[in-house]
Amino acid sequence: MLDINLFQTGKGGNPDLIRESQRRRGANPEIVDEIIELYKEWTGVRYSLDQLNKKINALQKQIGQKAKAKEDAKDLVAEKKVLDDQKKALIEDEKAALQAVRVKVGGVGNIVHDSVPVSSTEDDNEIVRTHFVGGVEPVHQPKLYSHHEVLYLLGGFDTKRGANVAGHRGYFLTGVGVDLNLALINYGLQFLGSKGYTKIQTPFFMRREIMAKTAQLSQFDEELYKVSGDGDDKYLIATSEQPISAFHMDEWFEKPSEQLPIKYAGYSTCFRKEAGAHGKDTQGIFRVHQFEKIEQFVLTEPEKSWEMFDEMIASSEEFFQSLDISYRVVSIVSSALNDAAAKKYDLEAWFPARGEYKELVSCSNCTDYQSRNLEIRCGTKKMGDREKKYVHCLNSTLCATERALCCLLENHQTPEGLKIPAPLVPYMGGRDFVPYVKDSIPKNMK
Repeated sequence: MLDINLFQTGKGGNPDLIRESQRRRGANPEIVDEIIELYKEWTGVRYSLDQLNKKINALQKQIGQKAKAKEDAKDLVAEKKVLDDQKKALIEDEKAALQAVRVKVGGVGNIVHDSVPVSSTEDDNEIVRTHFVGGVEPVHQPKLYSHHEVLYLLGGFDTKRGANVAGHRGYFLTGVGVDLNLALINYGLQFLGSKGYTKIQTPFFMRREIMAKTAQLSQFDEELYKVSGDGDDKYLIATSEQPISAFHMDEWFEKPSEQLPIKYAGYSTCFRKEAGAHGKDTQGIFRVHQFEKIEQFVLTEPEKSWEMFDEMIASSEEFFQSLDISYRVVSIVSSALNDAAAKKYDLEAWFPARGEYKELVSCSNCTDYQSRNLEIRCGTKKMGDREKKYVHCLNSTLCATERALCCLLENHQTPEGLKIPAPLVPYMGGRDFVPYVKDSIPKNMK
Protein backbone atom coordinates (compact mmCIF):
# COMPACT_ATOMS: atom_id res chain seq x y z
CA MET A 1 0.00 0.00 0.00
CA LEU A 2 1.01 3.62 -0.41
CA ASP A 3 2.17 5.77 2.48
CA ILE A 4 -0.90 7.47 4.00
CA ASN A 5 1.20 10.63 4.40
CA LEU A 6 1.55 10.84 0.62
CA PHE A 7 -2.13 11.90 0.52
CA GLN A 8 -1.49 14.81 2.94
CA THR A 9 0.10 18.01 1.62
CA GLY A 10 0.62 19.13 5.23
CA LYS A 11 2.88 16.12 5.79
CA GLY A 12 4.98 16.57 2.68
CA GLY A 13 2.65 14.49 0.52
CA ASN A 14 1.55 15.01 -3.07
CA PRO A 15 -2.08 14.04 -3.75
CA ASP A 16 -1.81 15.27 -7.35
CA LEU A 17 0.93 12.70 -8.00
CA ILE A 18 -1.44 9.95 -6.89
CA ARG A 19 -4.34 11.33 -8.94
CA GLU A 20 -2.17 11.37 -12.08
CA SER A 21 -0.96 7.81 -11.37
CA GLN A 22 -4.57 6.67 -11.01
CA ARG A 23 -5.47 8.28 -14.34
CA ARG A 24 -2.55 6.50 -16.01
CA ARG A 25 -3.81 3.20 -14.62
CA GLY A 26 -7.30 3.90 -15.92
CA ALA A 27 -8.48 3.94 -12.31
CA ASN A 28 -10.64 6.46 -10.47
CA PRO A 29 -8.62 9.52 -9.32
CA GLU A 30 -11.50 10.65 -7.09
CA ILE A 31 -10.55 7.96 -4.59
CA VAL A 32 -7.75 10.30 -3.50
CA ASP A 33 -10.27 12.89 -2.30
CA GLU A 34 -12.30 10.17 -0.59
CA ILE A 35 -9.19 9.09 1.30
CA ILE A 36 -8.35 12.67 2.28
CA GLU A 37 -11.89 13.08 3.67
CA LEU A 38 -11.69 9.77 5.58
CA TYR A 39 -8.33 10.83 6.96
CA LYS A 40 -9.86 14.09 8.23
CA GLU A 41 -12.63 12.09 9.92
CA TRP A 42 -10.02 9.87 11.58
CA THR A 43 -7.95 12.84 12.79
CA GLY A 44 -11.14 14.34 14.22
CA VAL A 45 -11.85 11.20 16.23
CA ARG A 46 -8.17 10.99 17.22
CA TYR A 47 -8.28 14.62 18.45
CA SER A 48 -11.43 13.91 20.51
CA LEU A 49 -9.70 10.90 22.04
CA ASP A 50 -6.61 12.94 22.89
CA GLN A 51 -8.74 15.64 24.54
CA LEU A 52 -10.64 13.03 26.51
CA ASN A 53 -7.37 11.50 27.71
CA LYS A 54 -6.27 14.93 28.95
CA LYS A 55 -9.52 15.27 30.93
CA ILE A 56 -9.11 11.79 32.42
CA ASN A 57 -5.50 12.49 33.37
CA ALA A 58 -6.49 15.78 35.00
CA LEU A 59 -9.26 14.04 36.95
CA GLN A 60 -6.90 11.28 38.01
CA LYS A 61 -4.51 13.91 39.34
CA GLN A 62 -7.32 15.57 41.32
CA ILE A 63 -8.42 12.20 42.71
CA GLY A 64 -4.83 11.55 43.83
CA GLN A 65 -4.63 14.93 45.51
CA LYS A 66 -7.94 14.29 47.31
CA ALA A 67 -6.76 10.87 48.46
CA LYS A 68 -3.49 12.34 49.71
CA ALA A 69 -5.45 14.95 51.68
CA LYS A 70 -7.83 12.22 52.89
CA GLU A 71 -10.79 14.02 51.34
CA ASP A 72 -13.87 12.49 49.71
CA ALA A 73 -13.36 11.98 45.94
CA LYS A 74 -16.52 9.99 45.14
CA ASP A 75 -17.90 12.58 42.73
CA LEU A 76 -14.58 12.75 40.87
CA VAL A 77 -14.33 8.95 40.73
CA ALA A 78 -17.88 8.74 39.34
CA GLU A 79 -17.07 11.42 36.75
CA LYS A 80 -13.90 9.56 35.74
CA LYS A 81 -15.88 6.34 35.30
CA VAL A 82 -18.20 8.08 32.85
CA LEU A 83 -15.21 9.42 30.92
CA ASP A 84 -13.52 5.99 30.94
CA ASP A 85 -16.63 4.49 29.34
CA GLN A 86 -16.62 7.27 26.73
CA LYS A 87 -12.93 6.53 26.10
CA LYS A 88 -13.61 2.84 25.42
CA ALA A 89 -16.22 3.81 22.81
CA LEU A 90 -13.93 6.42 21.26
CA ILE A 91 -11.05 3.93 21.02
CA GLU A 92 -13.27 1.62 18.99
CA ASP A 93 -14.42 4.55 16.82
CA GLU A 94 -10.79 5.57 16.25
CA LYS A 95 -9.80 2.02 15.27
CA ALA A 96 -12.74 1.77 12.85
CA ALA A 97 -11.96 5.18 11.31
CA LEU A 98 -8.27 4.30 10.81
CA GLN A 99 -9.18 0.92 9.32
CA ALA A 100 -11.53 2.63 6.86
CA VAL A 101 -8.62 4.81 5.74
CA ARG A 102 -6.25 1.84 5.40
CA VAL A 103 -8.79 -0.22 3.41
CA LYS A 104 -9.37 2.67 1.01
CA VAL A 105 -5.64 3.36 0.62
CA GLY A 106 -5.11 -0.35 -0.04
CA GLY A 107 -7.28 0.00 -3.15
CA VAL A 108 -4.92 2.54 -4.73
CA GLY A 109 -2.16 1.17 -6.95
CA ASN A 110 1.52 1.97 -6.68
CA ILE A 111 2.77 5.19 -8.26
CA VAL A 112 3.32 4.49 -11.96
CA HIS A 113 6.90 5.20 -13.00
CA ASP A 114 7.28 8.03 -15.52
CA SER A 115 8.96 5.70 -18.04
CA VAL A 116 5.90 3.42 -18.28
CA PRO A 117 3.95 3.81 -21.56
CA VAL A 118 0.53 5.29 -20.82
CA SER A 119 -2.32 3.52 -22.59
CA SER A 120 -5.58 1.71 -22.00
CA THR A 121 -4.65 -1.19 -24.31
CA GLU A 122 -1.82 -3.71 -24.24
CA ASP A 123 -1.55 -3.27 -27.99
CA ASP A 124 0.58 -0.28 -27.04
CA ASN A 125 3.11 -2.24 -24.99
CA GLU A 126 6.47 -0.77 -25.91
CA ILE A 127 9.20 -2.98 -27.38
CA VAL A 128 12.34 -2.25 -25.36
CA ARG A 129 14.73 -4.59 -27.19
CA THR A 130 14.89 -7.84 -29.11
CA HIS A 131 17.22 -10.83 -29.22
CA PHE A 132 17.32 -13.03 -32.32
CA VAL A 133 19.28 -16.30 -32.32
CA GLY A 134 22.05 -16.02 -34.88
CA GLY A 135 21.14 -12.37 -35.44
CA VAL A 136 18.28 -13.37 -37.78
CA GLU A 137 14.70 -12.32 -37.05
CA PRO A 138 12.56 -15.47 -36.66
CA VAL A 139 9.68 -16.19 -39.03
CA HIS A 140 6.44 -18.14 -38.86
CA GLN A 141 6.99 -21.80 -39.79
CA PRO A 142 3.47 -23.29 -39.98
CA LYS A 143 4.76 -26.68 -41.10
CA LEU A 144 6.48 -27.24 -37.76
CA TYR A 145 4.75 -29.17 -35.02
CA SER A 146 3.10 -27.11 -32.27
CA HIS A 147 4.58 -27.56 -28.79
CA HIS A 148 1.86 -29.94 -27.59
CA GLU A 149 2.32 -32.10 -30.68
CA VAL A 150 6.07 -32.39 -30.11
CA LEU A 151 5.53 -33.36 -26.48
CA TYR A 152 2.99 -35.98 -27.55
CA LEU A 153 5.41 -37.49 -30.10
CA LEU A 154 8.04 -37.65 -27.36
CA GLY A 155 5.61 -39.48 -25.06
CA GLY A 156 6.05 -36.64 -22.58
CA PHE A 157 2.55 -35.95 -21.31
CA ASP A 158 -1.03 -37.15 -21.07
CA THR A 159 -3.78 -34.52 -20.92
CA LYS A 160 -6.69 -36.90 -21.49
CA ARG A 161 -5.99 -38.85 -18.31
CA GLY A 162 -4.97 -35.62 -16.63
CA ALA A 163 -8.38 -34.10 -17.33
CA ASN A 164 -10.12 -37.26 -16.13
CA VAL A 165 -8.28 -37.03 -12.81
CA ALA A 166 -7.87 -33.28 -12.24
CA GLY A 167 -10.45 -31.65 -14.53
CA HIS A 168 -9.98 -28.93 -17.15
CA ARG A 169 -6.31 -28.18 -17.92
CA GLY A 170 -5.22 -31.18 -15.85
CA TYR A 171 -2.21 -33.14 -17.10
CA PHE A 172 0.37 -35.79 -16.29
CA LEU A 173 3.98 -35.29 -17.32
CA THR A 174 5.50 -38.63 -18.28
CA GLY A 175 8.92 -39.93 -19.27
CA VAL A 176 10.99 -37.32 -21.04
CA GLY A 177 8.41 -34.66 -20.09
CA VAL A 178 9.40 -35.15 -16.45
CA ASP A 179 13.10 -35.17 -17.37
CA LEU A 180 12.86 -31.89 -19.29
CA ASN A 181 10.85 -30.20 -16.56
CA LEU A 182 13.31 -31.23 -13.86
CA ALA A 183 16.23 -30.21 -16.08
CA LEU A 184 14.81 -26.69 -16.39
CA ILE A 185 14.21 -26.53 -12.62
CA ASN A 186 17.72 -27.68 -11.73
CA TYR A 187 19.43 -25.55 -14.36
CA GLY A 188 17.42 -22.51 -13.26
CA LEU A 189 18.40 -22.96 -9.60
CA GLN A 190 22.06 -23.50 -10.53
CA PHE A 191 21.96 -20.47 -12.84
CA LEU A 192 20.71 -18.12 -10.10
CA GLY A 193 22.91 -19.76 -7.46
CA SER A 194 25.95 -18.82 -9.54
CA LYS A 195 24.77 -15.17 -9.39
CA GLY A 196 24.65 -15.04 -5.60
CA TYR A 197 20.99 -15.92 -5.11
CA THR A 198 19.99 -17.97 -2.06
CA LYS A 199 17.80 -20.92 -3.02
CA ILE A 200 14.52 -21.12 -1.14
CA GLN A 201 11.69 -23.66 -1.42
CA THR A 202 8.48 -22.14 -0.12
CA PRO A 203 5.25 -23.36 1.48
CA PHE A 204 2.54 -24.07 -1.10
CA PHE A 205 -0.19 -22.34 0.90
CA MET A 206 -0.54 -19.22 3.05
CA ARG A 207 -2.80 -17.95 5.81
CA ARG A 208 -5.46 -15.57 4.51
CA GLU A 209 -4.32 -12.57 6.58
CA ILE A 210 -0.75 -12.92 5.29
CA MET A 211 -1.83 -13.50 1.69
CA ALA A 212 -3.97 -10.34 1.94
CA LYS A 213 -0.83 -8.32 2.68
CA THR A 214 0.89 -9.33 -0.55
CA ALA A 215 -1.89 -10.18 -3.06
CA GLN A 216 -4.47 -7.71 -4.35
CA LEU A 217 -8.15 -8.38 -3.70
CA SER A 218 -8.99 -9.24 -7.32
CA GLN A 219 -6.52 -12.15 -7.15
CA PHE A 220 -8.55 -13.86 -4.44
CA ASP A 221 -11.47 -14.39 -6.81
CA GLU A 222 -9.70 -14.69 -10.18
CA GLU A 223 -6.51 -16.53 -9.32
CA LEU A 224 -6.23 -18.11 -5.88
CA TYR A 225 -7.50 -21.50 -4.75
CA LYS A 226 -8.93 -21.63 -1.23
CA VAL A 227 -8.05 -24.60 0.97
CA SER A 228 -10.31 -25.51 3.86
CA GLY A 229 -9.41 -27.83 6.69
CA ASP A 230 -8.67 -27.79 10.39
CA GLY A 231 -8.29 -24.27 11.76
CA ASP A 232 -7.97 -21.20 9.53
CA ASP A 233 -8.68 -21.26 5.80
CA LYS A 234 -5.60 -20.97 3.64
CA TYR A 235 -4.83 -20.12 0.02
CA LEU A 236 -2.62 -21.98 -2.44
CA ILE A 237 0.15 -19.77 -3.78
CA ALA A 238 0.02 -18.46 -7.36
CA THR A 239 3.76 -17.72 -7.29
CA SER A 240 6.60 -18.16 -4.78
CA GLU A 241 6.83 -14.35 -4.77
CA GLN A 242 3.89 -14.36 -2.35
CA PRO A 243 5.41 -16.42 0.51
CA ILE A 244 8.93 -15.05 -0.10
CA SER A 245 7.66 -11.47 0.20
CA ALA A 246 6.43 -12.35 3.71
CA PHE A 247 9.64 -14.20 4.68
CA HIS A 248 11.06 -11.07 6.35
CA MET A 249 7.72 -9.72 7.59
CA ASP A 250 8.05 -7.37 10.61
CA GLU A 251 11.86 -7.30 10.31
CA TRP A 252 14.09 -4.24 10.29
CA PHE A 253 17.38 -4.01 8.41
CA GLU A 254 19.13 -1.34 10.47
CA LYS A 255 22.35 -1.47 8.43
CA PRO A 256 21.00 -1.68 4.86
CA SER A 257 24.34 -0.93 3.19
CA GLU A 258 25.70 -4.08 4.85
CA GLN A 259 22.56 -6.28 4.88
CA LEU A 260 21.03 -5.53 1.47
CA PRO A 261 20.41 -6.60 -1.21
CA ILE A 262 19.02 -10.01 -0.32
CA LYS A 263 18.48 -12.14 -3.43
CA TYR A 264 16.31 -15.27 -3.39
CA ALA A 265 15.91 -17.97 -6.02
CA GLY A 266 12.42 -19.21 -5.19
CA TYR A 267 11.30 -22.68 -6.21
CA SER A 268 7.73 -23.87 -5.86
CA THR A 269 4.75 -25.41 -7.52
CA CYS A 270 2.22 -22.68 -8.30
CA PHE A 271 -1.58 -22.90 -8.50
CA ARG A 272 -3.84 -20.56 -10.49
CA LYS A 273 -7.52 -20.65 -11.35
CA GLU A 274 -6.95 -18.84 -14.66
CA ALA A 275 -10.52 -17.58 -14.28
CA GLY A 276 -10.03 -14.86 -16.88
CA ALA A 277 -8.40 -17.16 -19.44
CA HIS A 278 -11.41 -19.14 -20.68
CA GLY A 279 -10.69 -20.49 -24.14
CA LYS A 280 -7.05 -19.30 -24.17
CA ASP A 281 -4.17 -21.72 -24.84
CA THR A 282 -6.29 -24.80 -24.25
CA GLN A 283 -3.89 -27.21 -25.94
CA GLY A 284 -0.83 -28.57 -24.19
CA ILE A 285 0.68 -27.32 -20.95
CA PHE A 286 1.33 -23.65 -21.71
CA ARG A 287 -1.56 -22.36 -19.54
CA VAL A 288 -2.41 -24.76 -16.73
CA HIS A 289 -3.70 -24.63 -13.17
CA GLN A 290 -0.56 -26.18 -11.67
CA PHE A 291 3.03 -25.56 -12.71
CA GLU A 292 6.57 -25.15 -11.41
CA LYS A 293 8.48 -21.89 -11.40
CA ILE A 294 11.89 -20.52 -10.53
CA GLU A 295 11.43 -16.96 -9.29
CA GLN A 296 13.82 -14.12 -8.57
CA PHE A 297 12.85 -12.10 -5.49
CA VAL A 298 15.07 -9.31 -4.21
CA LEU A 299 14.98 -6.84 -1.31
CA THR A 300 17.06 -3.68 -1.87
CA GLU A 301 17.74 -0.27 -0.47
CA PRO A 302 15.22 2.19 -1.98
CA GLU A 303 17.93 4.08 -3.86
CA LYS A 304 19.14 0.95 -5.64
CA SER A 305 15.94 -0.77 -6.76
CA TRP A 306 15.91 0.50 -10.37
CA GLU A 307 19.47 -0.67 -10.87
CA MET A 308 18.35 -4.09 -9.53
CA PHE A 309 15.31 -4.07 -11.84
CA ASP A 310 17.64 -3.85 -14.84
CA GLU A 311 19.88 -6.57 -13.40
CA MET A 312 16.99 -8.98 -12.85
CA ILE A 313 15.50 -8.72 -16.35
CA ALA A 314 19.03 -9.06 -17.71
CA SER A 315 19.41 -12.35 -15.80
CA SER A 316 16.19 -13.68 -17.30
CA GLU A 317 17.38 -12.66 -20.75
CA GLU A 318 20.74 -14.35 -20.24
CA PHE A 319 18.95 -17.54 -19.17
CA PHE A 320 16.86 -17.73 -22.37
CA GLN A 321 19.76 -16.68 -24.53
CA SER A 322 21.66 -19.68 -23.15
CA LEU A 323 18.79 -21.89 -24.35
CA ASP A 324 18.93 -20.40 -27.88
CA ILE A 325 15.51 -18.75 -27.74
CA SER A 326 14.59 -15.61 -29.70
CA TYR A 327 12.58 -13.08 -27.71
CA ARG A 328 11.59 -9.49 -27.20
CA VAL A 329 11.37 -7.46 -23.99
CA VAL A 330 8.31 -5.20 -23.72
CA SER A 331 7.37 -2.49 -21.26
CA ILE A 332 3.81 -3.10 -20.09
CA VAL A 333 1.35 -0.22 -20.40
CA SER A 334 0.12 1.62 -17.32
CA SER A 335 -3.44 0.24 -17.42
CA ALA A 336 -2.20 -3.39 -17.36
CA LEU A 337 0.07 -3.05 -14.31
CA ASN A 338 -1.01 -4.93 -11.21
CA ASP A 339 -1.52 -2.75 -8.14
CA ALA A 340 1.90 -3.43 -6.59
CA ALA A 341 4.03 -2.76 -9.68
CA ALA A 342 5.45 0.67 -10.45
CA LYS A 343 6.85 -0.73 -13.69
CA LYS A 344 6.86 -4.11 -15.41
CA TYR A 345 8.81 -5.68 -18.23
CA ASP A 346 7.71 -8.92 -19.90
CA LEU A 347 9.99 -11.21 -21.86
CA GLU A 348 8.00 -12.66 -24.75
CA ALA A 349 9.58 -15.61 -26.54
CA TRP A 350 9.06 -16.57 -30.17
CA PHE A 351 6.96 -19.66 -30.94
CA PRO A 352 7.73 -20.47 -34.59
CA ALA A 353 4.94 -22.99 -35.25
CA ARG A 354 2.35 -20.49 -34.04
CA GLY A 355 4.16 -17.47 -35.45
CA GLU A 356 3.75 -15.37 -32.33
CA TYR A 357 5.49 -14.07 -29.24
CA LYS A 358 4.20 -15.37 -25.91
CA GLU A 359 4.99 -14.22 -22.38
CA LEU A 360 7.49 -16.32 -20.43
CA VAL A 361 8.80 -13.77 -17.91
CA SER A 362 7.38 -10.86 -15.91
CA CYS A 363 9.75 -8.56 -14.03
CA SER A 364 8.35 -5.91 -11.66
CA ASN A 365 9.67 -3.25 -9.32
CA CYS A 366 7.10 -2.94 -6.55
CA THR A 367 9.17 -0.28 -4.71
CA ASP A 368 7.93 -0.09 -1.08
CA TYR A 369 4.31 -1.01 -1.88
CA GLN A 370 4.55 -4.59 -0.53
CA SER A 371 7.08 -3.92 2.22
CA ARG A 372 4.93 -1.23 3.86
CA ASN A 373 2.06 -3.70 4.29
CA LEU A 374 4.49 -6.33 5.58
CA GLU A 375 6.46 -3.88 7.77
CA ILE A 376 9.88 -4.70 6.29
CA ARG A 377 11.88 -1.62 7.22
CA CYS A 378 15.42 -0.45 6.63
CA GLY A 379 17.75 2.18 8.00
CA THR A 380 17.44 4.21 11.18
CA LYS A 381 14.77 6.88 11.44
CA LYS A 382 16.51 10.17 12.22
CA MET A 383 15.22 13.28 13.95
CA GLY A 384 13.17 15.30 11.50
CA ASP A 385 12.33 12.37 9.22
CA ARG A 386 8.68 12.54 8.16
CA GLU A 387 8.23 8.88 7.41
CA LYS A 388 9.52 5.37 8.00
CA LYS A 389 11.87 3.92 5.41
CA TYR A 390 10.99 0.59 3.83
CA VAL A 391 12.97 -1.81 1.66
CA HIS A 392 12.06 -2.07 -2.00
CA CYS A 393 10.80 -5.44 -3.26
CA LEU A 394 11.32 -6.71 -6.79
CA ASN A 395 10.27 -9.94 -8.45
CA SER A 396 10.98 -11.55 -11.79
CA THR A 397 10.27 -14.91 -13.31
CA LEU A 398 13.41 -16.74 -14.28
CA CYS A 399 11.62 -19.77 -15.65
CA ALA A 400 8.03 -21.00 -15.40
CA THR A 401 9.14 -24.45 -16.44
CA GLU A 402 6.06 -25.78 -18.22
CA ARG A 403 5.81 -22.62 -20.32
CA ALA A 404 9.54 -22.60 -21.03
CA LEU A 405 9.31 -26.27 -21.98
CA CYS A 406 6.63 -25.44 -24.57
CA CYS A 407 8.97 -22.86 -26.09
CA LEU A 408 11.89 -25.30 -26.20
CA LEU A 409 9.71 -27.91 -27.90
CA GLU A 410 8.75 -25.60 -30.76
CA ASN A 411 12.20 -24.08 -31.25
CA HIS A 412 14.40 -27.18 -30.95
CA GLN A 413 12.31 -29.82 -32.70
CA THR A 414 13.62 -31.80 -35.67
CA PRO A 415 11.75 -34.24 -37.95
CA GLU A 416 13.13 -37.08 -35.80
CA GLY A 417 12.96 -35.70 -32.28
CA LEU A 418 14.15 -32.93 -29.95
CA LYS A 419 17.59 -31.36 -29.71
CA ILE A 420 18.52 -30.63 -26.10
CA PRO A 421 20.08 -27.19 -25.54
CA ALA A 422 23.65 -27.48 -24.27
CA PRO A 423 23.04 -26.13 -20.72
CA LEU A 424 20.37 -28.79 -20.11
CA VAL A 425 22.45 -31.76 -21.30
CA PRO A 426 24.09 -32.38 -17.88
CA TYR A 427 20.61 -32.45 -16.30
CA MET A 428 19.33 -34.88 -18.97
CA GLY A 429 21.78 -37.64 -18.14
CA GLY A 430 24.13 -36.48 -20.88
CA ARG A 431 21.52 -36.79 -23.65
CA ASP A 432 21.71 -34.08 -26.32
CA PHE A 433 18.90 -35.54 -28.44
CA VAL A 434 15.64 -37.32 -27.63
CA PRO A 435 13.87 -39.25 -30.45
CA TYR A 436 10.14 -39.40 -30.98
CA VAL A 437 8.48 -42.54 -29.66
CA LYS A 438 5.19 -42.11 -31.51
CA ASP A 439 4.63 -42.10 -35.26
CA SER A 440 1.81 -39.64 -35.76
CA ILE A 441 -0.44 -37.00 -34.21
CA PRO A 442 -4.07 -37.92 -33.44
CA LYS A 443 -6.57 -35.94 -35.50
CA ASN A 444 -8.26 -34.52 -32.41
CA MET A 445 -4.93 -32.98 -31.27
CA LYS A 446 -4.28 -30.92 -34.42
